[in-house]
This record gives sequence, structure tokens and C-alpha cells, in this order.
Amino acid sequence: MQKFVLFTLLFVLPALLGQCRQTAAVEAGPGRPPVSTHLRGVWLTNVGSQVLSTPAGIRQAVATCRQNGINHIFVVMWNKGRTLYPSRVMKNTFGIEIDETLSGRDPLRELLDAAHADSIRVSAWMEYGFAAENNGFGEHILRLKPQWAALGQDGRVVVKNGFKWMNALNPDVQDFMLSLLKEVATNYPDLDGIQGDDRLPALPTECGYNPEILAAYKQETNGSTPLDPKTDTKWVNWRADRLNQFAKRLYTELKAIRPSLQIAMAPSIYPFAKTEYLQDWPTWVQNGWVDLISPQVYRYNIDAYRNELDKITTQQIAADKLPMLAPGVLLKVGSYKPTRQFLEAMIRENRLHKLNNEIFFYYEGLSEQPDFFKTYSTN
Repeated sequence: MQKFVLFTLLFVLPALLGQCRQTAAVEAGPGRPPVSTHLRGVWLTNVGSQVLSTPAGIRQAVATCRQNGINHIFVVMWNKGRTLYPSRVMKNTFGIEIDETLSGRDPLRELLDAAHADSIRVSAWMEYGFAAENNGFGEHILRLKPQWAALGQDGRVVVKNGFKWMNALNPDVQDFMLSLLKEVATNYPDLDGIQGDDRLPALPTECGYNPEILAAYKQETNGSTPLDPKTDTKWVNWRADRLNQFAKRLYTELKAIRPSLQIAMAPSIYPFAKTEYLQDWPTWVQNGWVDLISPQVYRYNIDAYRNELDKITTQQIAADKLPMLAPGVLLKVGSYKPTRQFLEAMIRENRLHKLNNEIFFYYEGLSEQPDFFKTYSTN
């Protein structure tokens, strides 16, 4: 009898309590929408938002997401040449363990604990990818590793839209990026996923003119010399395929660490993604190198939005792959926000295209659309 009582106290009772806690988390309380079985995501960033600055801010963000029917947070963990979690890789390589404003904390751990307690999944969004620097933030990367710079036809470091780039075709640069991804996957065993962006895997088409890259291209193409960086199809495809192979490696090696980890990507729309950033993401989808794909369908009228969905669902992704598609929907950028009617129209288009998932950019727009989100979780 004593052994039975001891067994109950040690094993049965904790399991029952855990089941009760889990049940309480997924049930909707007064005024709280139900948790959808489909992806209702939002990007959470440290640009234009102070959420990650304090533990209280993180807890409030989780409560806001839950209240608005959001069940998956994609939180920035890499931008401005810094991680937003304590990183041994960054400390050993560049002497900066974490964004200095977050020193002594672990925002990813704080968010995981708060979100999981409220039935919300969390993915680490590696926003800047292979972009080293933006407006001076991240300058230490290419200062300490000048051999990592991506060079253009003029021999200078490529700067595009304010971003200075690492050479994503360089094996050492790829190894560095993958080491960050593996670190996150290993250090946070309860993390639900990792997400790349329009900069991961990516490289401006203007890049690729480092001597060693040109030598490899010449060797592999019977002495070919690159012509125009955007219109020379052979040169574009060769570099895009190099990034395709990195996408495959990223997926394979992260899945080896934890098969349940969701590997997501949020590229630019296609073919812009390839012609401007060498992102051949339909190939990633076709070959199973990604679990979730979220093209940034950021458009300002419903006709343009519908047109992009038509191309994605009929030309770029096979019908059997559509369940992994979660369009990126623009919720706020700068002073812009869509009207409630436009938001409703975009979600309606998703459903008409048999798409049950979406991710909103970005969190700060939730509070500006209270009427829309009152019913969103049931759509």
C-alpha cells in the first residue's frame, strides 16, 4: 500500500495536475477567443516596439496576442548584428553576447515561458539573416571579419536598401549563420520553430563578385564570365542554386537536432525574390526543405493582393503543398495601417484560395484593429 501511495504521489498526481493546467490553458476564458486549430501568427520585433525591453512587456504582449486570437509568435532573435538571446557563438566570435539593452536577461526564455503557459507557440525569427549592418548597427561584423563582405562588380561591399551584406556564398559565413541557428535549436528544446526571412537564405543579385566566387563559377561553367548580375540567367541561377543548397543543409541539420522543430521561411514574393535576392523559394517548397512558407504579400489594395495569391497558388506552389502556405499580411508599417474592410478582404481572399493560415506584420498593429480581431479567430 505504501508503495502504491508513493507511486501515486510521484507519478500520477503530477500528470493529472499537468493535464489540468494544459486544459485550463487551451480553454477560452471570459472574453477570450478560442484557440484556432489553424495558424494565426504575428511577427514581434524590437524595431518600432518596446515589448522585448522588459519582462512585463513580454507578458502583456502574450496576453494581447491571446486576446486577439493569435496562437503563434514569430519573435526577432537576430538583427543589427546582435542576438536577442544570450549567445556563446556571438560572444566568442564578436565579443557581444546579446543586444546590450537586454544584458542580464533572456527575452526568448521569458517569452517561451509566458507564451506556452497560454497555448501560444513561439518561433525564433532570424530577421537580418546574411545582412551584416543597417545604418551603422552591426558594423563590427565586417570590421572584424572583412573577408566575409559581399562584393559587387565595382569591388566594393554591396549596400542595398540601407543593408550592408555578408557574402552568403562564402562557406565560413554559412557556417557562422548555421551555428547561430543550431545554438537556438539546442539551447531552447521547447522552441517550436525557427524562421528565415527575406535575408535568409538570401543575397542581393548585385553580389557574388568576390574573387573566389568568380573563380568557382568559371571552373564549374567551362570558363564562363558573368555578365549582367540580374539578366544573365546562367549567373543568376548558379548563385541561387548555391543558396538552395544552403537551404537544404539548414533544414537537414536542424532537423537532425530536433525533428519536431518547424523550419519556416518568410521570403519576398516571387519572382522578385529571385531576381533581386537570389531566393528561389519555390524550389525549397518543392524539395521539402521547409515546413512553413510565408511570402510577404504586402500589398495596398485587394486586386494586387489577389493577383499575388493567384500566382502563388497556381504557378509557384503545388496543390498538395498549399497547407504549408501562410501568407504574410501587412498589418502596420510606419504610419500605415489597412482599413478594417481591407483586412477582412485579404483574409477572405486567403479562405477563397483555401488558405487557412496567415502571419501578420507586425504585433503593434493588433491594438489598432480591435473590431477586426474580435471575430478574426473564428474566420
